[in-house]
Order: sequence, then C-alpha cells, then structure tokens
Amino acid sequence: MKADKFLDAKGLACPMPIVKTKKAMDQMENGQILEIHATDKGAKNDLSAWAKSGGHELVDHNEENGVLKFYLKKG
Repeated sequence: MKADKFLDAKGLACPMPIVKTKKAMDQMENGQILEIHATDKGAKNDLSAWAKSGGHELVDHNEENGVLKFYLKKG
C-alpha cells in the first residue's frame, strides 16, 4: 500500500505512538494515508481505538519480523 507519509514509532512505549500519530495526522490532508511502524504490542488496540474515535480509518495492518505496520486514512 502506498502511503503519503511515514511514521517510525519503533521502540516507543504507550502512549508515544499515539502522540506521534496524532501530530503526524494533524499535518495531513483528509483522505491521505499515514504508514506507522511500531513495536509496542499494545499499539494494535490503541491505534485502532484512537482512529475510530478521531474519525479516521484503519485501512490495513500487518506484522513483519516483530514490527507492526499500520495504515491510517485521515478522516
């Protein structure tokens, strides 16, 4: 999936992946995709809930070699 912006949140513990995601999303246009890489296992639930509460869409997520990859579409 092609993302408009990339955020490296690897090695960060909660709540920093959410804090950095919010900051990145604030700089983006509606409909753009943010790709986030995280290693905190709690990020899956946190980012999903945060996206839903903020009117954004979790388009896709997967895990590769211990790295969680998320694709959020700005709402």
